[in-house]
Order: sequence, then structure tokens, then C-alpha cells
Amino acid sequence: MDREAVAVNPGPIRVLAHFTPGDKVLDFLAPHQDWLDVRFCAEDDDDTFYRELPTAEVLWHVLRPVSGDDLQRGLRLRLVHKLGAGVNTIDVDTATQLGILVANMPGANAPSVAEGTVLLMLAALRRLPELDRATRDGTGWPSDHSLGETVRDIGGCTVGLLGYGNVAKRVEKIVVAMGAEPSQVLHTSTRDTGHPRWRPLPDLLAASDIVSLHLPLTGTTRGLLDSKALASMKAGAVVINTARGPIIDEPALVEALRNGQLAAAGLDVFAEEPIPADNPLLELPNVVLTPHVTWYTVDTMRRYLTMAVDNCRRIRDGEHLVHVVNGVR
Repeated sequence: MDREAVAVNPGPIRVLAHFTPGDKVLDFLAPHQDWLDVRFCAEDDDDTFYRELPTAEVLWHVLRPVSGDDLQRGLRLRLVHKLGAGVNTIDVDTATQLGILVANMPGANAPSVAEGTVLLMLAALRRLPELDRATRDGTGWPSDHSLGETVRDIGGCTVGLLGYGNVAKRVEKIVVAMGAEPSQVLHTSTRDTGHPRWRPLPDLLAASDIVSLHLPLTGTTRGLLDSKALASMKAGAVVINTARGPIIDEPALVEALRNGQLAAAGLDVFAEEPIPADNPLLELPNVVLTPHVTWYTVDTMRRYLTMAVDNCRRIRDGEHLVHVVNGVR
């Protein structure tokens, strides 16, 4: 059976939600169950995913990559809706060829990711993992004198933002509220915007005590922070990445953290996810790690579901969908 032989289901819209729901998710969706048939599938449950995919009209996608072969199997698929902004985990070209809409949710997770970014900044700046271990091991007293030589306040730092979209602008507001001088929060982007704190990438790296990544993963940004870029940063600087792992050359980052060029890193994303057990980042004491979850809060999920249900309603009512990224009509 091919896509051309499959008719659109005239009944409730069938959605395959590629995540495990909690009670709040189910409560949110309950009022829509008369017209929205949502089937859930854990991200690591391929058996259920491939069983449900051929009858799904909409796929609510989180992080597990959606390949061209997956899209070919989705015989009734009309929309792949990314719960988030980055669509690098979807084969958009194949979706376009098949006439499948791909949409995202720009800005929906920005408040949560921005707060998670600052969380990682603070944890890395203040050596939180090391101090947590010392306290648990009974070695926290007397105080480590090196804290007074290394620990920084955000308000005393120059913060460099790579990218200046929804998340970066929220991070800027937070760090300024915490005492950073507005003139010391710099940013770069693909072109000079005329903003007084815009800097070319080399200048930003050389000036910043904290460098925080807020860029999509593209052919241009992949490996953007390579060994040369990392070596150009201030000695003792901190790197934060809540964007996409491959934007940083991971082996070069490990070396910069080992040799003291960088004081610390706070990472929510990695070159390979899930992160392999033998990744050297897991062994470094000056790295704070979270498993790609800075976006994952009750509040973000509510915003995601609101936008996801709205696009399903638009399908039902024959209206144009919002935030479509591949131009399919």
C-alpha cells in the first residue's frame, strides 16, 4: 500500500505523540478527546512507534530522530509537529517530497531553556558539582581557599551570547536582573544587526567570561567552537550549551577543560544523544551535565500542547497551519 492509496480518515484526527504523558498532559487533552485521538509512545519504544505510525495523521515529535524511512511508513501522515524549535532531527527534505507538513513551536520553550541556561551558568561558575561531592564526603570544611580565587558572580562577568533569538534575549534579561551590566552582555549572530552590543565572533570570544550557545544546528554552525575558537577564549572562561551538541567540537572542548584553558562547562546537549558511557565529559570534575531537559517543565509542556492542539484544530477546520517550516500546502 502506498500513500496515494490511503484516504484521509474522516473521523477523529489520529495523533501519535512520541513521549510518555503524565497526568497533567492527559488532563489537558481530555476536553478534546471527541475529535482528537492521541496515542502515546515512549521515545525508546520502537515496536509501538512502528505499529502506530501507519495510521497516524499527525506526529508530535520531541527528540528521537524521524528519518526518511519513518516518513515513508507514515502512510497517512499530514503533519510532523516538532515540540520545540529545532527541526534538525526531522528529515525535512523527504517530508517535503512526500507532501508532509513540518511545523515547529518557536519561542514555546524559551522561558524554560533560558532559566536552565542560567542554572548551568551558576552551577559551573560556582563549582557546584565539586562542592556537592565535598559536602557529602565530609571534606567541605574548612573551606577550600581556592574558591576565593576562582568562583565568580554573574554580575561581575562579561556574558557572550552566540545567537540572539528568543532564548538568548531572555537569558540577557535574567543576567542583567542578577547584576550584570547591560554593556557587558554581548551577542553575535549571522550578520551585524547594528545593535550596540553586537560583536563579531572572534571579538565576542576574546571578551567573554561566559560564552552561552543559542544557535540552530546547520552546516555553518556545526563545529563552530572548534579548537582554534576555544583557544581564543579568555583563560578561565566558562562555556554553556543548551542549543545543540555538535555546535561544539567535543574532543576540543574536553582538551580545553583538561588543560585549564576553560574553567568549566555546563552542558545540556551532546554530539551524540544519549551520551555514551565512555564519553570523557562524564569523567571531568569541572563539567555540569543535564540530559537535554532544560526545556522540560510543566509550563513548557502546557505551551507545547496548546500549540499542538491548535494546529490539529486547523487541520480539522481546513485552515492554514502556523509555524510551517517546509512550505508544503
